[in-house]
Amino acid sequence: MSKKPSIVFAHGLWADGSCFSKVIPTLQREGHEVISAQNSLDSLAGEVDAVHRALARVSGPAILVGHSWGGFVITAAGTHEKVAGLVYLAALSPEAGQSAQELIGSFPQPEVFAHLEEQDGRVWIARDGISYFCGDLSPADQQLVWATQGAPRGELLAETTEDPAWKSKPSWYLLTTQDQAVHPDLQRFVAERMGATTVEVESSHVPMLSHPETVIELIRRAAAAVAAG
Repeated sequence: MSKKPSIVFAHGLWADGSCFSKVIPTLQREGHEVISAQNSLDSLAGEVDAVHRALARVSGPAILVGHSWGGFVITAAGTHEKVAGLVYLAALSPEAGQSAQELIGSFPQPEVFAHLEEQDGRVWIARDGISYFCGDLSPADQQLVWATQGAPRGELLAETTEDPAWKSKPSWYLLTTQDQAVHPDLQRFVAERMGATTVEVESSHVPMLSHPETVIELIRRAAAAVAAG
């Protein structure tokens, strides 16, 4: 197969599609079609629809890349016929019928969850909690992440999927060892359960911003495997 796989990104709860801005240009220069889906953070069904719309705009085969809650999204969306592989970045990946809330609650609570604010059913990171989310960025960049974060519906973490894509598609996982938003032990658990090819990096919860080259290299590995058939 000579054509390089397409790449579709799915962002997490307190982010938007631009959080992959340090990764996308390199992948585009290397010949990949790339789209970062913009998720509403309203419902899992809506997130899956957004990823499927992005898949409709690129040619196959495609690799889905999910960060954090985006891992839950690509697990649900990845059964799409165009999808040839899944890349998880510090991400959640459920078993059938398992919610993100259940996964998170099975491990020590990350520090960021003690620094959340809520209004009208929406939840976001308080200003004093942003260092627990992206503490290896500069202070200015931490404040940019805070200012541009999405505010998800609280009920989102209780939703489930019934057909996890990792059971039928190959997966790769980037485990962030200094993560205070998705516990590293949880990451290790889901990566091992999936049988994912796993790489560890000494990073906060946002490796695509603090260690973009590591993220790019893992996507390259997944793309090479998919291209080789």
